[in-house]
Amino acid sequence: MKRFYHRHRAAVLDMTTIAAVILSFFSALLLFSLRWLMNTWSELTVDEVLYHLFAPLQGSSTAMVHEYILKCAIPAGLIAIVIIAIFIVCRHKQNYRKLVTLALLAAFFTSGFTVLDAWDDLDIGAYIKSQLETSRFIDDHYVDPKNVTLRFPEKKRNLIYIFMESTEVTFADQASGGAFPQNTIPELTKIAEDNEDFSGAAPTLNGGYAMPGATWTMGAMFAQTSGLPLKISIDQNAMDSQKSFFPDILTIGDILEKQGYTQELMLGSVGYFGGRKLYFQTHGNYAIKDFSYWKNQHKFPADYWVNWGFEDRKLYEYAQEELTRLGSSEQPFNLTMLTVDTHFPDGYVCPLCPTTFDEQYANVYACASKQLAGFLDWCKQQDWYENTTIVISGDHPTMDHDFCDDVPENYERTVYTAYVNAATKPVRAERRDFTTFDDFPTTLAALGVDIAGNRLGLGTNLFSDVPTLSEQFGRAKEKEELEKKSALMEQLGQIDEQAAIESKEAKELKEKEKKEKAAAESRAVAENHK
Repeated sequence: MKRFYHRHRAAVLDMTTIAAVILSFFSALLLFSLRWLMNTWSELTVDEVLYHLFAPLQGSSTAMVHEYILKCAIPAGLIAIVIIAIFIVCRHKQNYRKLVTLALLAAFFTSGFTVLDAWDDLDIGAYIKSQLETSRFIDDHYVDPKNVTLRFPEKKRNLIYIFMESTEVTFADQASGGAFPQNTIPELTKIAEDNEDFSGAAPTLNGGYAMPGATWTMGAMFAQTSGLPLKISIDQNAMDSQKSFFPDILTIGDILEKQGYTQELMLGSVGYFGGRKLYFQTHGNYAIKDFSYWKNQHKFPADYWVNWGFEDRKLYEYAQEELTRLGSSEQPFNLTMLTVDTHFPDGYVCPLCPTTFDEQYANVYACASKQLAGFLDWCKQQDWYENTTIVISGDHPTMDHDFCDDVPENYERTVYTAYVNAATKPVRAERRDFTTFDDFPTTLAALGVDIAGNRLGLGTNLFSDVPTLSEQFGRAKEKEELEKKSALMEQLGQIDEQAAIESKEAKELKEKEKKEKAAAESRAVAENHK
């Protein structure tokens, strides 16, 4: 061994040098990435990190990508360049090998301390502990919609379901039940006060609590439409290749599809991100009208891209066009929308945004509030409105790191909730304690659907007098049990790996054909313009 080392000493040193540079770069990148994550995301969970590690990330915000490059990749690269420069200068000095060894040790120690830091910040120890425990909470309390009798009214009501990105009750003023000194969402506040948010006789707003598995957008959309948390084990989480998204569950999309509803998902971002397109297509056959769809409709220039795709003012404009078309049909419709301007950090400032507040994010929320109110006013003027229920719900609490710094620790942050023009009234007059799981059966009830037992998934129909799981067991207990493993969720999350591989190949072929078709259509349009 010694003979080999002396014979190839120069080559070994070169390889060690390269290894030191590479490890130094990645240890620095790991350190900067963790700091960026923790400084950007508030209440980041291991579930969310694991989900997005394996879910499609196409269509991520360019602003966030640029910020990551600026705050993580570039500093790590600069450190690597400095180390390379030092190595070049010291290459022929006596202590060069010691210098390389020191760089290697520094990289290892940096990586180790970063992992320990992540362990503490993300509370990985508690997560691992929860994964070593199995709870029967979901198994015992899940009500499978397949086994529940649902009676729709003779004349089926239309549904408009609006997921408002990162919108919570917190942003209202304290007198209205929020936690801010000034109300950043005055129009949304009035909408909730004038309609139904299940606050009973209380003068303050009420909202749904986001439980584990429902604290990011895809998790929230899944929870509100299925009554379940989005909990998938790592080995099953292949969201880019699954043939179906939880194929054995019955969601609101599945239910409405069987009742003859025309269903669309509209969003200003890319549908693939986070597996949203897969979920809504396999549960309700929604027509996905995302950034790519509207681009192919030549609604904006081919090189147009702001924030996550296009801004909310365009989304509302296109939604009005879609609703005018859907409303002229005899078929009932379900138009589900997802806004994006209020995504952290700091949101997207469009030309409609005011400058009322010192903070940009507050002005973006004020803008979102006004735009939603304007859209609702337009809906009320349409012929189809009388037979239409509109649900407005935040998807999850904001993940912005510092926007809620001044919110008291004992304040319970809940997502914004309002049921507009519902077909029924609450049986109970008191304020309800509920989670976003409860939106699933409550939305159906708001459409005039009679639900045997008034429970679906882990949710309860809030218009009924049946207690929610939160009211039965308390939020703390429910949260604790949901963090643990569930045999039922393991079963429901199973995927056919071979089918997934075949599906991925088929999907790639389909997407290729779709792009070719879109390109041909674009060329045809260009020829017509000539």
